[in-house]
Amino acid sequence: MKSKKFILPETLMPTAWYNIVADMPTPPRPYLDPRTRAEVTVADLERLIASELARQELSRERYIEIPEEVQQIYRIWRPAPLVRATGLEKALDTPAKIFFKNEGVSPVGSHKPNSAVPQAYYNFKQGVKRLTTETGAGQWGSALAFAGRHFGLDVDVYMVRVSYDQKPYRRLMMHTWGASCYSSPTDRTASGRAALGRDPHCMGSLGLAISEAVEAALAEPETTRYCLGSVMNHVLLHQTITGEEAIRQMEMAEAEADVIIGCVGGGSNFGGIGFPFLRKKLCEGKQLRVVAVEPESCPKLTRGTFGYDIGDVSGYTPLIPMYSLGHDFQPSAIHAGGLRYHGAGSIISQLLHDGLIEATSVGQTETMRAGILFARTEGIIPAPESTHAIAVAIREALQAKEEGRERTILFNLSGHGTIDLYAYEQHLAGNLVDYLPSDEEIARTASQVIRP
Repeated sequence: MKSKKFILPETLMPTAWYNIVADMPTPPRPYLDPRTRAEVTVADLERLIASELARQELSRERYIEIPEEVQQIYRIWRPAPLVRATGLEKALDTPAKIFFKNEGVSPVGSHKPNSAVPQAYYNFKQGVKRLTTETGAGQWGSALAFAGRHFGLDVDVYMVRVSYDQKPYRRLMMHTWGASCYSSPTDRTASGRAALGRDPHCMGSLGLAISEAVEAALAEPETTRYCLGSVMNHVLLHQTITGEEAIRQMEMAEAEADVIIGCVGGGSNFGGIGFPFLRKKLCEGKQLRVVAVEPESCPKLTRGTFGYDIGDVSGYTPLIPMYSLGHDFQPSAIHAGGLRYHGAGSIISQLLHDGLIEATSVGQTETMRAGILFARTEGIIPAPESTHAIAVAIREALQAKEEGRERTILFNLSGHGTIDLYAYEQHLAGNLVDYLPSDEEIARTASQVIRP
């Protein structure tokens, strides 16, 4: 092996995002208005998000050009490295080749600026002054704070309370870039006040934080728009720069991926790494597998219901065709806060429904063990979300060892865990446990999903 790290020249950085909807055998069903059940239009979405983002959300155009202003900011950290995990391979004594795309090199430490930068840019071009958003683990909130600062936009972030308390340095990053960060539920919105009325000690959820952020944006329609860090089609679209780079870098490595792995909360980093490779499967007939990994404690893809559900608690968002546990599902307080979301994006849900991707779930303690092994063999402490992809990459590598045959594995290291060291401290102290929701617990909220 000549090299361990594969750096794409800046001149070869992709200049367009890939929209997989153009190549899907069954495109996702349309979004519906939760009140009238009418199909949601671009005009409907424009009341909430920037106009260009609304057009991208419903677009079936195969490639969408990345504006030069966005590319300039991307170049701060992109192209991101592709690395062969030789240390991990050796520790597992596997014939498999393991590669990872290192998205933790961004200023925020994760893949999230891939969408935060264009979202801030399109809002700036439209004359918007303030952005509102939610965040789970804080990576998306940090990314939008970073992007908003580049374009002189005010940013208000509603951070899920359990993560707000667990990850103080994430909110400090947001404050450093000039954003305001609030522990959700708050008393600033009707949604937050209602949640606190039901439970003064509510630890929050992404669905609830979304309600608060959307409500705050709708209260100031002349100056404010909402931004979302996952789930929506335009977010996954922006993230595909990751997979587009990875395809070119795998060619540099003279390797062909057999299995591509990404963790899933709403689906942004999974779609980012997986969709461009799925194009090779859909359009070129390549035999490869794309595997979505979720926490056992929030198993929407593996145990959820396929149908229509709202993306938030209060019903401000459209009805989205998705695999969902029901919008009132309350995930346990795992440290992978970015994966504590009740539903998956419509594109990912349709791909799974059609059998074009796979889904599996992993317990919290297995993921943390995988993260520690990766840190000790590759030197990078991964984000708790990313450890889910690492855990399944390890499973695949060990299966290759058992079968005695080679396999090339690629996973997305969606972020580093330097600001998540409390999770590692708790794991090393033996304080973390696995939580598997019962069928009865899931059934209580799954009834909220409307079957098509």
